[in-house]
Amino acid sequence: MQEDNPGNWNSERTRKFRTALLRWYDGSKRELPWRRDRHPYTVWVSEIMLQQTRVAAVVGYYERFLERFPDVHALARASETSVLAAWSGLGYYRRARALHSAAKVIAGEMGGEFPRTAAEWQRLPGIGRYTAAAIASIALDEPCAVVDGNVERVLRRLMEGDMAGNGAWQRAGELLDPKRPGDFNQAMMELGAMVCMPLQPVCKACPVVEWCKTRGRGAQGKKQVRKSSESAHLLSARNGAVYLVRRSETSSLMPGMWELPAATAADIEPSMTVKHSITDTDYTVKVYVGKAARYAGGRWVRVAELGTIAVTGLTRKILRRAGII
Repeated sequence: MQEDNPGNWNSERTRKFRTALLRWYDGSKRELPWRRDRHPYTVWVSEIMLQQTRVAAVVGYYERFLERFPDVHALARASETSVLAAWSGLGYYRRARALHSAAKVIAGEMGGEFPRTAAEWQRLPGIGRYTAAAIASIALDEPCAVVDGNVERVLRRLMEGDMAGNGAWQRAGELLDPKRPGDFNQAMMELGAMVCMPLQPVCKACPVVEWCKTRGRGAQGKKQVRKSSESAHLLSARNGAVYLVRRSETSSLMPGMWELPAATAADIEPSMTVKHSITDTDYTVKVYVGKAARYAGGRWVRVAELGTIAVTGLTRKILRRAGII
């Protein structure tokens, strides 16, 4: 019978796969704040925040960001400094700048009207093929498939086929449920994040294992190779203020953001050591406490002001450890 062959994807098999996946999603999906409604603005903000960032790290930022910028007009009116301040610690700050730029286009040139198709979304700053398809399918019910790392991994194991180039997008489009495209896309991503994981897939808990061609075989994957590095910073505080320096606007990493100055006191014991990760690098950061000299681009910043300027995530982590914030 055709149904006994995991590699044969006829229309009936596809229909049953969709039904099983969506039934699992309806009963097992995580309760996440951006799933409470399907407004284009909130879906868009969540998708930008979720780019290259874990769900657990995004939840708090998402809710605070919407409190500060509840709609696209509020975001468009805001200064870049205030947007970066709200984003501070989430990383990949180009996303925040692009989000802000796109909000100005929507609120200004588009008269507050959101794009109605994935193709229109993709014309905005910071929105590529995946993000445009995710927003359009979830918020607008456009039947367009998405492919991120989770979806590609699910498809590769499910089909045991070549997913290079447009292969994964073609396969995802063939499986997509046109009646519930947003839910189906989220279900595929949820499956990859919670069940069909990179190193240890939980095949016994998989709702679609009977359609899977590999069924856990060869699923160990490869561990990401991470780099290690060290850095040192000077923490100087007095009278309710800390001394910070501003990164150059031309810096390739976190341009224009405020941070503690670099320290050169290698012969003195640090007051604390902090672990911090950025992209594929794990940093061991030594923090020295002392009197700050004058640095180019540096100034004393009142602690009460820290929530209104763009401060790096590492700096906020150090200030919390020191009990300053």
